Amino acid sequence: MECKSLEEVRNNIDRIDAQIVKLIAERGSFVKQASKFKKDSNDVKAPQRVEAVIQKVRNLATDYGADPDMIEQIYRVMISGFINMEMDEFKKHKEL
Repeated sequence: MECKSLEEVRNNIDRIDAQIVKLIAERGSFVKQASKFKKDSNDVKAPQRVEAVIQKVRNLATDYGADPDMIEQIYRVMISGFINMEMDEFKKHKEL
């Protein structure tokens, strides 16, 4: 899609940002659910799973023409935040 103005570019970026945030929120709801199935904090941190996800998204980035290094950076920050959130959820379930 070739935009004809800066306003059109910005409108498209805003539209995509809304979709990204919605998908991150959806991902977060599944992360919270995952905490119910973990037996300890090591399962929550799951470093091998993190690295598998990173490799997967790097491959996807290449497939879609995105910069794999940038995608990795974004995902590492996002996953770190989700691990913190999941750890809080995990602690709640263990207190019940």
